[in-house]
Amino acid sequence: MKLIDIGSNLTHESFQPDFDAVVERAVSAGVQRQIITGTSLAASEAAIHLHHLQPTRFFATAGLHPHHAADLDEAGFAQLERLAASPAVVAVGECGLDYYRNFAPREAQRDAFARQLELAVRVGKPVFLHQRDAHSDFIAILREFHPQLTAAVAHCFTGQGNELDDYLEMGLHVGITGWICDERRGLHLKSLAGRIPADRLMIETDAPYLLPRSLRPKPEGRRNEPAFLVEVARVVAEARNESIEQLAASTTATAERFFRLP
Repeated sequence: MKLIDIGSNLTHESFQPDFDAVVERAVSAGVQRQIITGTSLAASEAAIHLHHLQPTRFFATAGLHPHHAADLDEAGFAQLERLAASPAVVAVGECGLDYYRNFAPREAQRDAFARQLELAVRVGKPVFLHQRDAHSDFIAILREFHPQLTAAVAHCFTGQGNELDDYLEMGLHVGITGWICDERRGLHLKSLAGRIPADRLMIETDAPYLLPRSLRPKPEGRRNEPAFLVEVARVVAEARNESIEQLAASTTATAERFFRLP
């Protein structure tokens, strides 16, 4: 069984002490490739560095999470343009809107989002999207650029049916994380997972965040890691009435096409 984690924050400081062991566990579990998320300029640089270390296993995105939107000055955008053009980068983002935390002013978020969508159009790469509690503004901005985008994925989808309907109507791909394994807040995703076409569904861990609560035995600590993508695959497959082998094959093939992986 071969899996691709389309959203791994492998550059996070929590992985520094045992990085090699984390990667080894992922490979042993069947997670052969990872898309390393660029959430800031520094994280994007670090993701590209990982690709250069292991170019067949790690691929990068380059972007600015909405939490950091206020940091996108002209010098920073010029740097982001350079990073996005790198052959190591397979998508622009993580970009979008987050009105749940509001760590950056909403106007700054909207401006940074639009600029990154325009950048994705210019470099001809897909976008890796983030949206939380901002669906209306998010869709409005995305619709302006969507006809020109090569492709887009709603990373870490946690929304309701109406949001999923909008994404599918626009032709977006959808990424499902361990949120679906959370009996407190993710049960609704089990009924929605079956509505996502197989050729638009991908899976991710968002490690070190969103440790699947259904893991047995439960690991020590709360750190999620790419090896646990297998549990996400198991739960998603069960929700879709598929075997985990079917789910692995379809999500891997979809990720390979979406990110144009070799």
